[in-house]
Amino acid sequence: MYRIVWQFDAEPDRVAEFEREYGRDGVWARLFRAGEGYLGTELFRSLDHPARFVTVDRWSSRAAYDAFRVAREQEYAGVDTQCERLTRAEELVARGEEP
Repeated sequence: MYRIVWQFDAEPDRVAEFEREYGRDGVWARLFRAGEGYLGTELFRSLDHPARFVTVDRWSSRAAYDAFRVAREQEYAGVDTQCERLTRAEELVARGEEP
């Protein structure tokens, strides 16, 4: 399994919208479902910072994720632009594949 972990600081007045769009049934998950090998997204909210979140996207393999990114590059960029207004900061925290 391949996992990608992101940390986000949501705009404080858009936290509910952020949770909707970045959660398991949000716009990102709907886009990812178009890719073969997508296994799901988990969204976690910080206990100490109410507008900070971590997402974990799970794929069957890095190859599956890479194929998705190539095939859906324009759609990915469009969703990324659409969701920019929801966040103050984002950071790729980790990514890796388990045997």
